[in-house]
Amino acid sequence: MNSRTLASLALGGLVVLGTAGCAAITPQATTINYSPADGVNVPLPQDSPVEILNALVVTDEDGRDGGFVATIVNSSDSRASVSLDWGGGAGELTVPANSSVSLGGDEDPLLLENIDTPAGATLPIVFNAGGEPVEAEVQVFDETLEYLEGLAPSED
Repeated sequence: MNSRTLASLALGGLVVLGTAGCAAITPQATTINYSPADGVNVPLPQDSPVEILNALVVTDEDGRDGGFVATIVNSSDSRASVSLDWGGGAGELTVPANSSVSLGGDEDPLLLENIDTPAGATLPIVFNAGGEPVEAEVQVFDETLEYLEGLAPSED
């Protein structure tokens, strides 16, 4: 083999390694868990049969009260209770066995009184589904977005 062919092969090998090397050390975006919509998915312990998906709060004009909107899934064979504590109050939800509850969809949002959090901020809520309590920063919205209309608490 002459030196020109050998140099071409070596240069080709360096180009392949140089362009493919980034993929070897870059994390794949598809393996990173994230909330793909408005709201957050609450990371309950892995052994919990309950999932809290797309949780958000829709507040009234003064930010005093809010409506908790989320889908709560129970994959166990028994009824599950989920408690919420937001500092200004507490609430509890029951989810039937092997079922889900869609607050703000099929059912009215859960009323959160005395949140005193304006739209655009986050509200720390502690969730407990029978295991280790988990705190999540839940986004607070107002009814500016069309699909959130009617989800804030009203006085009627």
